[in-house]
Amino acid sequence: MNSKPKISAAELAEQFRTFIDPDFVITDDETMKPYECDGMSMYCEMPMLVVLPETAEQVQRVMRLCNEYEVPVVARGAGTGLSAGAMPHKEGVVLSLAKFNRILDIDPLARTALLQPGVRNLAISEEVAQYGLYYGPDPSSQIACTIGGNVAENSGGVHCLKYGLTVHNILSVEMITAEGDRVTIGNDALDACGMDLLALMTGSEGLLGIVTQVKVKLLPKPEIAQVVMAGFDSVQKAGDAVGGIISHGIIPGGLEMMDGHAIIAADDFAQAGYPREAKALLLCEVDGTEEEVHEHIEQAENVFRKLGATSVKTSQSEEERALLWKGRKSAFPAVGRISPDYYCMDGTIPRRHLAHVLLEMEKMSEEFGLRVANVFHAGDGNLHPLILFDANVPGEFERTEAFGSSILNLCVEVGGCITGEHGVGVEKIRQMAVQFNDEELQQFHDVKAAFDPAGILNPGKGVPALRFCQEYRSLEHKQHKHDTVDAAHG
Repeated sequence: MNSKPKISAAELAEQFRTFIDPDFVITDDETMKPYECDGMSMYCEMPMLVVLPETAEQVQRVMRLCNEYEVPVVARGAGTGLSAGAMPHKEGVVLSLAKFNRILDIDPLARTALLQPGVRNLAISEEVAQYGLYYGPDPSSQIACTIGGNVAENSGGVHCLKYGLTVHNILSVEMITAEGDRVTIGNDALDACGMDLLALMTGSEGLLGIVTQVKVKLLPKPEIAQVVMAGFDSVQKAGDAVGGIISHGIIPGGLEMMDGHAIIAADDFAQAGYPREAKALLLCEVDGTEEEVHEHIEQAENVFRKLGATSVKTSQSEEERALLWKGRKSAFPAVGRISPDYYCMDGTIPRRHLAHVLLEMEKMSEEFGLRVANVFHAGDGNLHPLILFDANVPGEFERTEAFGSSILNLCVEVGGCITGEHGVGVEKIRQMAVQFNDEELQQFHDVKAAFDPAGILNPGKGVPALRFCQEYRSLEHKQHKHDTVDAAHG
């Protein structure tokens, strides 16, 4: 990069103001301050400037100018991401899509909706409810996160086990390339010819293009849904019960797990009626026809009791079902009430290893001297350990990072991966060298270069330089796992 003549922030801002409302070309530090980080606030950087375009044509012109001068561009949605994927580049532009917030079209017969990327996830279901429809993926941040950010991270949610991730629920995206071209990827066909570029774009973390429209699939609301809440006296029993439910042929709409720390925090916050004495809690939702749901609910209750549940309770009304989910979806902010800071991790493992990994994390918690609260999508093995720490204590954040790295390394060791829906961003870039070898990482670089020859889209995120990986692996080989723990304490 930077082989072409540089352009100053003032000069670039003046060019942007010729086609973007000057009030939305931001250059002063005070107004840019809210853009210095996403939801991963431990990683911050002030950008060169911020722009808020209103049309796809304006985005095209932004990209053409930035490509001409090789200025980095970081696309930003609602800023709820948890991997520092939207952290600015100090010599770059933050391109906010906050003004792209319109639902453009709803087709209730085809069960589709055409959206701008700034539409909130929850707003989709709220708008289409009048047709008896809803949008499947429901991240815990759905009240605030946007569909564009969901595409960037391939977000899931509590119902992802049965209804899939974002990639399973979108039909097409319109995007602006790094060079300013406007293209559409995907279509309405169930089976389209050619390479599946839509799947490549979904989860690409802003490295390949700027999304300006998304067409999503809509689902009919099920006839009925009920939740079985099961408490256990150990995380191992709860972990084993996850596999037990699936092995009995029940595919829950949602299957979530919380440990003791998370149970208390969420129940204090939402008054959801959770079993506060339990060491682990499972929420298993079954939806469909009345006959199907009643049959599966009875089976689930029996499976949980057989596998050691100390309490089993089933929702008897829609209000009670919503309250049980409110506690789960409030778990992240609720944990903030019991610790000055927390670090939310995101790794995915095969379900059969849940109990083993949770027990290993308990041991790590003791070794690092840090509490961890577990709240996660148990059905698809997507872990969200919340490491509790105090950023005001010298060295505690560094110890927290080391703890998080150990968790991700463990996920890879048991055949899993370093992220499920939060993305790599800056947070997990070192762990890319753990999961992938140099040949695999080179393929990522080749794909990036094909879409973004100048490397201006979200540079420094997602895919590490091979030299960095080699240095990291060399360091890892020199240190035994226990040595790393001792160093963290020291």
